[in-house]
Amino acid sequence: MKPDSKAHTDLVVPVAPSRGRLRPLGLEEVRITGGFWARRREVNAGATLDHCRDWMERVGWTGNFSAPVEERRGREFADSDVYKLLEAMTWAGAGSDPITEAIAAAQEPDGYLNTAFGRPGRQPRYSDLEWGHELYCYGHLIQAGVAQIRTRGEGELAKIAQRAADHVCATFGPGGIEGVCGHPEIETALVELARATGEQRYLDQAALFIDRRGRGTLADGEFGRAYYQDDTPIRQATVLRGHAVRALYLAAGAVDVAVERGDDELLAAVVRQWEATVARRTYLTGGMGSHHRDESFGDDFVLPPDRAYSETCAGVASVMLSWRLLLATGEPRFADLAERTLFNVVAASPAEDGRSFFYANTLHRRRRGTVPPPDAVSPRAESGLRAPWFAVSCCPTNVARTLALLPAYLATVDDHGIQLHQYADAEISTDGIALRVRTDYPSDGTVTVRIARSPDRPWTLSLRVPAWTEGATARLVDADGTGRAVAPGTATVTRVFRPGDEIRLELPVTPRWIAPDPRIDAVRGTVAVQRGPLVYCAESVDLPDGRDVDAVRVDTAAEPVDGPDGTVVAPGELAEPHDEAWPYRPPDQAGAPAAEREGIVLVPYNSWANRGPSTMRVWLPTALRRRNR
Repeated sequence: MKPDSKAHTDLVVPVAPSRGRLRPLGLEEVRITGGFWARRREVNAGATLDHCRDWMERVGWTGNFSAPVEERRGREFADSDVYKLLEAMTWAGAGSDPITEAIAAAQEPDGYLNTAFGRPGRQPRYSDLEWGHELYCYGHLIQAGVAQIRTRGEGELAKIAQRAADHVCATFGPGGIEGVCGHPEIETALVELARATGEQRYLDQAALFIDRRGRGTLADGEFGRAYYQDDTPIRQATVLRGHAVRALYLAAGAVDVAVERGDDELLAAVVRQWEATVARRTYLTGGMGSHHRDESFGDDFVLPPDRAYSETCAGVASVMLSWRLLLATGEPRFADLAERTLFNVVAASPAEDGRSFFYANTLHRRRRGTVPPPDAVSPRAESGLRAPWFAVSCCPTNVARTLALLPAYLATVDDHGIQLHQYADAEISTDGIALRVRTDYPSDGTVTVRIARSPDRPWTLSLRVPAWTEGATARLVDADGTGRAVAPGTATVTRVFRPGDEIRLELPVTPRWIAPDPRIDAVRGTVAVQRGPLVYCAESVDLPDGRDVDAVRVDTAAEPVDGPDGTVVAPGELAEPHDEAWPYRPPDQAGAPAAEREGIVLVPYNSWANRGPSTMRVWLPTALRRRNR
């Protein structure tokens, strides 16, 4: 089983590097059959895709391709959301021919395609590279085309995408416009199209965009050039900065270019930025971006929970980057962050019915939100409840395409065997090996891998032991019943496997307290609860007498315990804050408010706000000692 044992152009995957430490397994090789992610994918296929398509028809975004110029609707980047929907539908095997026909009719003879620019009465082509999003839209179009190449081998959508890519190369290649797009995205799309078609010019153009970035080709706007990563060349940057989605998409494209060109320096630069960002600019949930005004990363350790922006699209982009780094290096730490982000950001966005979404993902909601109208577009990203659609609806379609292709993120192969990176009830079949994975993860920490088919030679089964198991005991049990403790990282079994053999990984998914780095000023003196990969939160609907979550104090002298129906119960109390004429006192006069002991019910963060308006918080103050006053 080698990374090149199946041609990378034949894989039904979103990312198919021609080299690297690991080769991904495709949608034809991995099938999720039950559990947490199967339920999410069923809702995505059965509700979310149609919901997105219906809304795009209602607000006119799909109609833009055939409507008169004066009737165009939506923001300048509305085309991109249509393309993301097409990509999601393609991975899910859903039909999209009428939309594709309209897009084909709108494409100009030289390959140019955009409903907001280049038409009579509109701004000229590429007259606003900072904010116009023309190349960004091409990126999502090309990724949809790649999805069609990978799933069908050919098709009209793929032809449209390749004509657009050819136009980009002719327009922005050597001797053409020496610029970049204000919103990175096309870089990774061009590399994937090069992988899917074997055309070198697409990879060369992506590399050219990467090398141009950070050299001040874009105008210095309201948020500065760092906003769109045009302040420092990628090879010199030390941390991800600026607009979070832009930064993560750019980093993903840089990894793709580095891998295909064997550019170890560029790859190392992205790894360095990822490390610094995870260590200093990432929320407990895996969310990224703490600035609302510009949707950007804050400075180091500026991670206020009540002002967390943590855009859903940034979560999707983070998973895309982590997956590429995992394939390139084989290091499980990248799968650790992908897991955290999938369960606590991506899974938090859609409602249980798949028909409303969070755009931003706060970690502390101070006021009960109002129920958004079911038939109106939400003008704001930071709503207290999920909304059915937004004026900027990049997140619903990003979630839809991620869930549609999720099985491709579960497992890989290399020269030695198969690696399992994300855990779900699944069937895996590749290169003469078939596995049946049984688990109720993350509710339960037992992952059983049953060998259904195996060659008559030794090979290695590798299982990721998540970083969150540090300080607890994880065990690997072989088919003969012998077990051993395994540390965070990778646990392996190498031998000749026989059909019927079962390997069992036992992960300690008990609730535990989590304390923040003291440099994160906004949450100093608080704790959170994590159970396995799931972050938990207090929600006001679980508190008695209409209390709000700001009354909660927890007692870390005792451990949180499992409660019914996936909840956790934390020892603590409900305080009765009292108002003062002036809210500041010397420490020796700041007495604790009266409080009553209470078991504080906590729920998975990804499930909050499914039961109506509520207040919520992830980081919980600890119980105060009583002082005489």
